Amino acid sequence: MGYQMIIMFVVMAGLIFYMNRTQKKQAEKRMESLNKLQKGYEVITIGGLYGTVDEVDTEKRTVVLDVDGVYLTFELTAIKTVLPQAEAEVDPEAKVAIEAAGVEESAIEE
Repeated sequence: MGYQMIIMFVVMAGLIFYMNRTQKKQAEKRMESLNKLQKGYEVITIGGLYGTVDEVDTEKRTVVLDVDGVYLTFELTAIKTVLPQAEAEVDPEAKVAIEAAGVEESAIEE
């Protein structure tokens, strides 16, 4: 009976360790995303508001969003999601190399 209890505690400790590790990785990824915020990025707040970043104040940890001409100030932690950029900027040198190779951009994007 003692071995069963030990095995149960080891399994529970393993699960707790795994869950904490996963949450830590997610938190680090989110903070990395928030630290990269720049003017022009599209974001969603925790309240579901879609807006475009107009200004980021890293000292005060605030962000000003442009929502259809209305400027709203939020805490940086109120940003839930940073939406992917609509047009990925391609390095000009890479673009020249691509054109020289005769490959169309539409084939690269797919």
